[in-house]
This record gives sequence, structure tokens and C-alpha cells, in this order.
Amino acid sequence: MILVLGSVIASEDRVADALALSREHVLRSRTEPGCIAHAVHQDTENPQRLVFVEQWADQAALWAHFKVPASRGFAKALAALATEPPDIAIYEAAPVQLPGKSAT
Repeated sequence: MILVLGSVIASEDRVADALALSREHVLRSRTEPGCIAHAVHQDTENPQRLVFVEQWADQAALWAHFKVPASRGFAKALAALATEPPDIAIYEAAPVQLPGKSAT
């Protein structure tokens, strides 16, 4: 599984626009093949900071997501609402079984 963590600091007067744009992107992305989860969260300590958490089945699904014209358009539009370039980190991840929990 691929885990993506991203964040952006929106301009103070553009937070609502950035959040609306991000919600549209999240809802669309959830319908793409290989998308396990996709969410945007507003930081409770800094309301200008939006945090993205994504899970993808594999790298191929994520790379296909990045090639979708709407995804590229979203990245450009969000960057235009930001005070600095967005941050993104991509990880290859595997679930860890918690002690005392049976595997599902």
C-alpha cells in the first residue's frame, strides 16, 4: 500500500476557497481505481493549514492519479491559493498487527 501525506498553508483570505477546492478533489479522487482512502483535514492549531491523507493500492494507481488532468489542475489551483509551495511525502506502507488483536 502507498501512503501519501501532504499539506498546504492557504492564504488567510483564501482558506474557504482552498478547502472547497480540496473537498472536490478528494471526492473525485475516491472514485479512481486503486484509491483506498483520500481525505483532507483542517489543522486545529493552524486553520490555514490543510492536511491530506491518502492510501493507494500501489504505486501504479498513485502515478495514474497524478496523471489525471483534474488532479494536475487541482495542484496548480491549490498552489495559487497558498502562501508557500505544498508539501508532499510518499511512503510504501504495510499494516502492523496490534498486540492482542486478531488479524482481519
